[in-house]
Amino acid sequence: MSSQTLPGTTQVGVRPLDGKTALVTGGSRGIGAAIVRRLTADGAQVAFTYTSAKDQADAVAEATGALAIQADNADHEAVRAAVSRTTQHLGGLDILVNNAAVTLAAPIEDFTLEEFDRIIAVNVRGVFSAVQAAAAHLGQGGRIITVGSVSADRAPQPGISVYALTKAAVAGFTRGLARELGPRGITVNTVQPGPTDTDMNPDSGPAAEWMRQLTTVGHYGKPADIASAVAYLAGPEAHFVTGSTWNIDGGSSV
Repeated sequence: MSSQTLPGTTQVGVRPLDGKTALVTGGSRGIGAAIVRRLTADGAQVAFTYTSAKDQADAVAEATGALAIQADNADHEAVRAAVSRTTQHLGGLDILVNNAAVTLAAPIEDFTLEEFDRIIAVNVRGVFSAVQAAAAHLGQGGRIITVGSVSADRAPQPGISVYALTKAAVAGFTRGLARELGPRGITVNTVQPGPTDTDMNPDSGPAAEWMRQLTTVGHYGKPADIASAVAYLAGPEAHFVTGSTWNIDGGSSV
């Protein structure tokens, strides 16, 4: 009997992202770096952006063979240029992962307009810039995945209202894009992490015990946990998943 490959699967011995190209924004550390490592391990050629952490970006690039591109996610033209450089260097684009983001927290009375403009520029406008530029290159089987936050649905502490606003915005953007780009064979999804052990939110930090209690499993996630979800959505088995918001949060949103 001849072997057959079912739709949405890969042949034995073939990595799920072999032959695919990807751009990850904000890939020099934390969740972004874990995504770069996972996508390259799954066979993709990967480029990633970073803002200022050149040493960390160089280390990720050296370890994975990925292309590091300096680009501030708040800079519309820099983001578009990063997409262009990715397609030129890698020969196309199949997967866009919007990971770059900043976290700014303050009581609403103290939140300055400059801070508001900065967080909107990075977390929302940067996603728009990347998607708009990438859409011209994505074809059948293309993937857009945005890393949001469970704070879009449930803000468990004061001071994060504007951050929550930005993450709710990209979740809504995802749903609209899924309808718009679906006829072209492009899926669009959001992954929403909960408490995750990164240098910005370490599981040994001052708020760690309180945040652990928000989860049902009693511990933080690891960047690799988020990267695993992104890798699944980027791969062939997720060809029928679009417009979804996937909470990877240890139960902290229930």
